[in-house]
Order: sequence, then structure tokens, then C-alpha cells
Amino acid sequence: MEQLPPCPQCGSPYTYEDGDLLVCPECAHEWNPETTPADEEEGLVVKDANGNILKDGDSVTVIKDLKVKGASGGIKAGTKIKNIRLVEGNDGHNIDCKVPGIGAIKLKQEFVKKA
Repeated sequence: MEQLPPCPQCGSPYTYEDGDLLVCPECAHEWNPETTPADEEEGLVVKDANGNILKDGDSVTVIKDLKVKGASGGIKAGTKIKNIRLVEGNDGHNIDCKVPGIGAIKLKQEFVKKA
């Protein structure tokens, strides 16, 4: 009997084959055993207003004045934000960051450009 690799998501040893894919019965994760984990992690691609691909830790510049709910002021165009973090956002807010003078906030990718 062939020994199949454990699930990369939850570590379950009870994986089984389903066509070309391996399936975990515990967490329902499906994966192709011939791809590397680095290939699978490229699911979230965030691009700035100019089409440049952003990565965690990049610095960006705000390209438009933005109003911030609950803050007395907003974010001015040209504000530089360092060390961004990319997140999966259902409403288009894919960038987690700390804006000087505002604090922690989520931004949409179309309002920033890579610095």
C-alpha cells in the first residue's frame, strides 16, 4: 500500500486520492501533490493603482485624499505608509497598515501606489 503525505493544512494522516488531487477528510482541503507550497500561496495578488504587485512589508503612497470614519481629519494625498500587510478583504480593503496620525486602518488597493 502506498503511503500518502499528510494534509498540509491540518496535518491529518488520513488523506486519500481523488483523481489527480489529494483530499483530507477532516478539513476538506484538496491539493495537487505535484505543486510546491509556494505555488499554492500565490492565491492573493494585490496590485496598486498603477498595476504593480504589492507584497507584505512594502511602502506605499496614498494617491487621493481619503475620509476616515471616526477621525477628525482624513488621509492626505502623498502620505507615505510603511510596512503594509496584505489581507483577504471581502469589501476590497486588502491592505492593513498604520497611518501616521490616524492609527491602524484598512485601505483599498486602488487608492495607493508603490513607493
